[in-house]
Amino acid sequence: MVIGRNEGERLVRCLRSVHARVDATVYADSGSTDGSAARARELGAEVVELDASAPYTAARGRNSGFERLLRRHPDVELVQVVDGDCEVEPGWLENAAEFLTAHPDVAVVCGRRRERFPDASPWNQVADVEWDAPAGETTSCGGDAMIRASEWRRAGGYDPTLIAGEDPEFCWRIRRNGARIVRLDREMTLHDAALLRVGQWWRRQVRSGHAYAETVWRHREAPDPERRRRLASLLFWGGARPAACLLLAWPTAGASLLGMLAWARPWRGSYRDVRRRWPARIAALWATACVVGKVAETQGALTFAANQFVRRRTTTLIEYKGPQA
Repeated sequence: MVIGRNEGERLVRCLRSVHARVDATVYADSGSTDGSAARARELGAEVVELDASAPYTAARGRNSGFERLLRRHPDVELVQVVDGDCEVEPGWLENAAEFLTAHPDVAVVCGRRRERFPDASPWNQVADVEWDAPAGETTSCGGDAMIRASEWRRAGGYDPTLIAGEDPEFCWRIRRNGARIVRLDREMTLHDAALLRVGQWWRRQVRSGHAYAETVWRHREAPDPERRRRLASLLFWGGARPAACLLLAWPTAGASLLGMLAWARPWRGSYRDVRRRWPARIAALWATACVVGKVAETQGALTFAANQFVRRRTTTLIEYKGPQA
């Protein structure tokens, strides 16, 4: 089951990577203007075109695709979800299905997502490092994973009102039901992040910060401890500390700005986390992106707070990628 919006040739590659290897392919399109729906039909996919009666979100697309799949194939047991900018690697579907068959207590299985063009920009390289998570039991998956249909239904599906962070939130509910999520040491998908400008990367981080704030608020009665810690960290390092250093700069004759040197602590931690697996240059890039990215994430968290408590409106979809011809 594939979701997408204006993915162009990325979508074509995605559909071709799965079409002959699954019983049915459903593509849920979120208002594309590049002919994606028509191209998906030409490639043999059943297409669900979301209307504009509600905001477009990845979660809404996945739910709509899943519902169509169940209507056509009510006995489906395993569903591979994949974003339209990804290509499923040979062997992944078979490996994932075999693992789920052998481990009935596992609800979701994911693998290694890699960036197709990591050298195209520093931001693409950062994305590639981000997806290099260790194998084993985990708390969540990304947009690519194989999911048991029964556990999908039991968890109530994705929350269609979330503009971002829908995958961790969905996985949190799955884990709350007692099921497990596992990341395999297998190649899963090849992703085309297309983060070619710093502004795109910044908006992606804003989107991430918004997701942390919104999901923690949604589940404030029983929050996910990991996401609550991440939210507190980004607000401190990306908001409170730099704001205090700047506000005190005048009364301290600039001495407070030395407090910015404390950023060396999270930088060093991020660097060490990936240095064991990546060259020093890439580890340094990753650490710098993590530290600076907290400022953008704080912007996203504050945007959620302003819309939730002041403007009383829902944040619109935060897009960071343009259409691909």
